[in-house]
Amino acid sequence: MSADFLLLASLAGMAWFWWDSLQKRELAVNAARAVCERSGVQFLDDSVALSKMRMRRDSDKRARVYREFSFDYSSLGDDRQAGRVYLLGAVVLSADLIS
Repeated sequence: MSADFLLLASLAGMAWFWWDSLQKRELAVNAARAVCERSGVQFLDDSVALSKMRMRRDSDKRARVYREFSFDYSSLGDDRQAGRVYLLGAVVLSADLIS
């Protein structure tokens, strides 16, 4: 294999991982928005932040990327509280409001 091929394959892999991460972030935003709506609180900043990322196994024992996102919400309008969204691959494990 040539060095050019390895470089191109590495760049393609990084581009795919970046694109996949954007898709998972959008899943987390939707989950955070949904848990805030169900709880009657305001989802602040309309965004989430990646807190943790590591490899974990799913129920079929396949390796998946585990991601933990944090977000802020407000119950009164003048406060800021934390929430978390947990993803394993493309599956939302849970979305919680932390008080």
